[in-house]
Amino acid sequence: MKLNKYNMNAEKIGEIEISDAIFGAEFNEALVHQVVVAQLANKRQGTKSTLTRSEVRGGGKKPWRQKGTGRARQGSIRAPQWTGGGVVFAPKPRDFSQKINKRMKQQAIVCALSAKVKADEFIIVDEIALEQIKTKAVAGMLDKFGISGKTLIVTGERDEKVYLSGRNIPGVSVTEAAGVNVYDLVASGKCVITEAAVRKIEQMQEAE
Repeated sequence: MKLNKYNMNAEKIGEIEISDAIFGAEFNEALVHQVVVAQLANKRQGTKSTLTRSEVRGGGKKPWRQKGTGRARQGSIRAPQWTGGGVVFAPKPRDFSQKINKRMKQQAIVCALSAKVKADEFIIVDEIALEQIKTKAVAGMLDKFGISGKTLIVTGERDEKVYLSGRNIPGVSVTEAAGVNVYDLVASGKCVITEAAVRKIEQMQEAE
């Protein structure tokens, strides 16, 4: 499969041949959904905690006698219906993580990348070279491509200049090839990726 290759000025400078096995695979919606759900679940801290009626301090004495007062019977001022009482089915710390094996993750990434290519949302640039950290430079590049909204920029290796320049642009995420994940691909609109990142992804996938 061949795709157009551009420079930072959105000018076509040639074509690049990419792997059909990685960028031309059939989309498996169920697999991608499962991996995305697991990825989001694994981000949850699960640290919230409140007290049940047995854990709230006080309330050992019956507020008033059972009969004869004209009021509803009560057994403890720490019952859930009382202000300051315990919480019914109180949330407790728990682990939300879901296990997804490595092969499934890799295949889901392949599906997500292939979907980007088929939807014409995959833009390959020869390189993103910045002389200094400058948000205006990255924003200008995206404007030249006519890109707005959620965008994923992928570089071959971690590039601090590109990362720091792009992170302040609303909706733009910057990562390196080794950090590409299914959720970022699915959640983004366009994917702007360097030629080095394409080769790095192909290398990592073929090594699995």
